[in-house]
Amino acid sequence: MREFLWLVPALPLLGSVILMLGSARLSVRASAMIGVLSVGLAALLALVISFGFLLEPPAGDVYQQTLWRWFHVSSFSVNIGLRLDPLSLLMMLITSGVGFLIHLFATEFMEGEQGYGRFFAHLNLFVAAMLLLVLARNFLVLYAGWEGVGLCSYLLIGFWWGDPLNGLAARKAFIVTRIGDTAFLIGLLLIATHLGTLNIASAMTRAPETWDVASPMVTLIAFLLLGGAVGKSAQLPLHTWLPDAMAGPTPVSALIHAATMVTAGVYLIARTHALFLLAPIAQFTVGIVGALTLLLAGFSALAQNDIKRVLAYSTMSQIGYMFVALGVGAWGAAMFHLMTHAFFKALLFLSAGAVTMRLHHEQDIFKMGGLWRRLPVAFWSFLIGSAALAALPLITAGFYSKEAILSGAWVDGTSGRVLWGAGVVGAFVTGVYIFRVVFIAFFGEEHAHVSGRYGWRVIVPLIVLSTLSLVGGFIQLPPAFGHITLLSDLLSAVVPAPLEATTVLPLLFASFVSIFGIVLAAVLYWRPTHAQADTPLWRFWHAAAGFDWLYDRLLVCPLLWAARIDRNDFIDRVYSGIVWATRAGHFAVRRTQSGRVRLYAAGLALGSICLIAIAVLR
Repeated sequence: MREFLWLVPALPLLGSVILMLGSARLSVRASAMIGVLSVGLAALLALVISFGFLLEPPAGDVYQQTLWRWFHVSSFSVNIGLRLDPLSLLMMLITSGVGFLIHLFATEFMEGEQGYGRFFAHLNLFVAAMLLLVLARNFLVLYAGWEGVGLCSYLLIGFWWGDPLNGLAARKAFIVTRIGDTAFLIGLLLIATHLGTLNIASAMTRAPETWDVASPMVTLIAFLLLGGAVGKSAQLPLHTWLPDAMAGPTPVSALIHAATMVTAGVYLIARTHALFLLAPIAQFTVGIVGALTLLLAGFSALAQNDIKRVLAYSTMSQIGYMFVALGVGAWGAAMFHLMTHAFFKALLFLSAGAVTMRLHHEQDIFKMGGLWRRLPVAFWSFLIGSAALAALPLITAGFYSKEAILSGAWVDGTSGRVLWGAGVVGAFVTGVYIFRVVFIAFFGEEHAHVSGRYGWRVIVPLIVLSTLSLVGGFIQLPPAFGHITLLSDLLSAVVPAPLEATTVLPLLFASFVSIFGIVLAAVLYWRPTHAQADTPLWRFWHAAAGFDWLYDRLLVCPLLWAARIDRNDFIDRVYSGIVWATRAGHFAVRRTQSGRVRLYAAGLALGSICLIAIAVLR
């Protein structure tokens, strides 16, 4: 079945093309079927291919498929092809599987909305672009998928284009991520120039042969790749676009945060880990960026009243944990947390969507209250997702993946201990902010009117994701819990395994901190009677430490001022002159077309005389 690997990204792409061309003529039912079935078939095919890959691994645990050759010049050639190895296999299953569940949920969530077919066309294209990114054999194909998810995020964040704020959020996401994409593109050009190839595997093999450790060029390339990852994964300092991206429909938020887009940066660094191993300062910077982001985002989430913005800052924080793991060389732990995060973050967003569906799209948690009794399905789903996010010990998948990250940081020496400390503080804050939402929205005083009922298309994805959020961590257990290493064994052919912690003390302390955060949230927010006090500290974290304000003052406002001043610059006068000359010429030539045959004949005779005179005189 491996030879059908190309169908995995092709099926969602085909569904997107059909919906784009025929959405105006297709019924809502037909649009939903095309959108869901194309991704569902891709997920099923990915599952079959994965079973075949695991039961009969190819030589070197890598299967490569060349689709066509783009160009070949001298010794440099670029083929359009796909690569399946344990790392891309994991990402393929996450993207297609979670993407299918989100598509199924969206068929009911988006009922009655204008542009139903257009929505699924863009959603299918999103999944296709991400699958292309993770299955890419070379950097060219990877970059095509990378830009594809950026385009789709713009289309879907601004899907409700009638509100100007939604369009502004979409443009903000597109522009901010383009900054990182520019750095990424420069890094790819340097790789092609110095290593003579765009093939990912060949580049990773040639890099240690070409550069010494801490070589200036490989360090520069690693920082440029980090710039691309920071933009896509919404890490400091290019993180400001993600909270505003909540302007899109909730299924879009779930797809961006769980299965596509923000995980692309983590995958990129893990895929190019050979370069970061040659650039220790760049790798350490990855960990520092992750630690700062997880703390900033965690405290910012504490000061949000919009349920989706809390989850948005939560995603920034959890991606920060993955960056910490990458920074200390715990590559497998980063991918493990990426997997479990996909489960519980998709569950949290879809549960939040299930709540807002029944509350006329109200998203303020202080306008909810008492929902545990009135919306039991949404309540239990959100509770399970919250417990996994807060890393509730033993019973949630998030506990095992977060423990793997903290263990990897603990054994990494002094710098790793600093990152471990940041991770522990982040674990405490996570328990507080997510259970703040649980206690206020589900146990607070009743405020909202609940109407409508859920269909099976909402309930089934919530049940599946709830199950995965509970048992998904059992494929990788630490020594204290049986030392099951299925995931690390699978990824060992792609990324090196980190050292393991030899003591359970860090694990016990981190577990206690998570539980303490949940208990503190219960003490502070159980059945609150009023909104949070408007203090300077609350406003500071509500504005995410003022980064948006800072960027507006330093970048946006000066640029707009310069644009207004330069509105009628001399360059515009050059083009205005060309327009004037063109119009004048057109007017002059138009006057010759009078429709009078005698004038045409006279002109013809005069022209003939002039030509004869020129010939005679010469």
